[in-house]
Amino acid sequence: MGREGITGADSGIGRAVAVAIAFAREGADILCSYWNEDDDAAETQRLVEAAGRRCVMLGGDIGDRAHCAQLVECAVGELGRLDVLVNNAGYQMAYDSFLDIPPDELEFVFRTNILAMFHLCQAAVPHMRPGSTIINTTSIQAAQPSPQLLHYAATKGAISTLTKGLAQELGDRGIRVNAVAPGPIWTPLVVMSFPAEKNAQFGADTPLGRPGQPGELAPLYVFLACDESSYISGEVIGATGGKPLH
Repeated sequence: MGREGITGADSGIGRAVAVAIAFAREGADILCSYWNEDDDAAETQRLVEAAGRRCVMLGGDIGDRAHCAQLVECAVGELGRLDVLVNNAGYQMAYDSFLDIPPDELEFVFRTNILAMFHLCQAAVPHMRPGSTIINTTSIQAAQPSPQLLHYAATKGAISTLTKGLAQELGDRGIRVNAVAPGPIWTPLVVMSFPAEKNAQFGADTPLGRPGQPGELAPLYVFLACDESSYISGEVIGATGGKPLH
C-alpha cells in the first residue's frame, strides 16, 4: 500500500482500527505518533511488526507545530516517502455545562484536535505525490453535538469543514482528502470521559442498539486510502451504528 503517517496510534481507534494494524496487513510501513503512552506505543509497534511491516514510533505533543514538522520529516527520512496521512489523535472530557470547561483544557482540546491537523497537513502536503491521501477522524459530534462535550464537538465540526475545503485545494495536486465520522465507539477515551453509569448505556440509543468496536472502523480507513476510492474526495463517511450524520 505504501508509507503511512498516523497520529494517535497508541490506543483505541488509532491502534485497533487500521490506522496501524490493518494498514500494516495491507502492506504499509508506518510511522506512529503518540503522546506519552510508552507501553501502549510499544504494543502497537509489536503488533505492526508481527504483521511483517516496519513501524517507527515517535512520541511528543502534536499541539506543538515543530513536533508536527518533525513527525513528517521522520516519516520521509525513515520510510522514504509519505503516501497516506491519518489524522486520528484527539482528546475529550465531559462536563455538566460548558461554563465548567477550564480555559486551559479548552485551549488544549483545540490545539490537539484541530490546530495539530493544520500543522501536520501543512508539513506533509509538500512531500505527498499524486495519488496520496489524507484521512481525518471527525465524529458524529460534528453533526449531533452533545452539550457535555461542546469543546470536543466544536473541534470535530471544524475537522469536517477542513476536510471538505482542503479536498478542493489539493485536488489539483492529485491528493484526496476525506474523513471518517465514528459514532459511539468503545475506546479508552470514552471510558475516561464519562462516569460508569453513563458508560453502561453507551451506544444503546443507536439503531443497532450497541456501541461499535474500534476494529469495525478498520475497513473504512483502508478503503479511503486505496485506489478503490480513487473518485472519492471531500467526503465525511460515518460509522455510527445507524445514527444520521445530517
